[in-house]
Amino acid sequence: MKFTFVTLFKNLVDGYFSDSILSRAIEKDILTIEYINPRDYSNNKHCKVDDTAVGGGAGMVMNPQPLYDCLDDLKKQDENVHIIFLTPVAKSFTQNDAKRLAKKSHIAFVSGRYEGIDERVVEEYSDEVFSIGDYILTGGELPSLVMCDAISRNVNEVLGNSDSLSIESFESELLEAPSFSKPQKYRNNSVPKEYLKGNHSKIRSLKLALSECKTKFFRPDQLIKHKNQSY
Repeated sequence: MKFTFVTLFKNLVDGYFSDSILSRAIEKDILTIEYINPRDYSNNKHCKVDDTAVGGGAGMVMNPQPLYDCLDDLKKQDENVHIIFLTPVAKSFTQNDAKRLAKKSHIAFVSGRYEGIDERVVEEYSDEVFSIGDYILTGGELPSLVMCDAISRNVNEVLGNSDSLSIESFESELLEAPSFSKPQKYRNNSVPKEYLKGNHSKIRSLKLALSECKTKFFRPDQLIKHKNQSY
């Protein structure tokens, strides 16, 4: 699977892929990462990519010309590329979106900066538009990395053990049950005794109960969904 990051700041993104799971997936050619800088397409003699907002307002807006030409070029290279814009004024990205998008062959993330991207670019080129939460960030690079990571985990062979996907939070309405590692006792704190007895039926029941407790505390909205589906 290929990911293209359309960004003015490649260095903000590139380092994330130098270690761990995604790095190994790139080494095995399961994932491919590329970067495109809209500034390289600017026809301004100073390579500017932003201008003042029409109608007034604070800050600068990324203007259409560099992005139009950049995305035209991208679509010429691969007409099947799925273009995603990151913006706080969009629907929230979910685990179901990550699983669905993992079936694509090529995704491009367009990261805005300043006060955002000229809306004409978004209307012309977006296949989807996503937000990762109800807050404002300096640019779209972090959201694009969040989405890339979440999507990549659902691509075949990226995870060493694909079974781990089935027990994670948001694979159902419940949050994942607490995890514990060895040693069994540390600083007078022990793991739950049922985890140590080898009775898998009781372990499953305890994990479900702990999962429900955690969901009730942190995400009561998810617990309501779970109970509604149980009836």
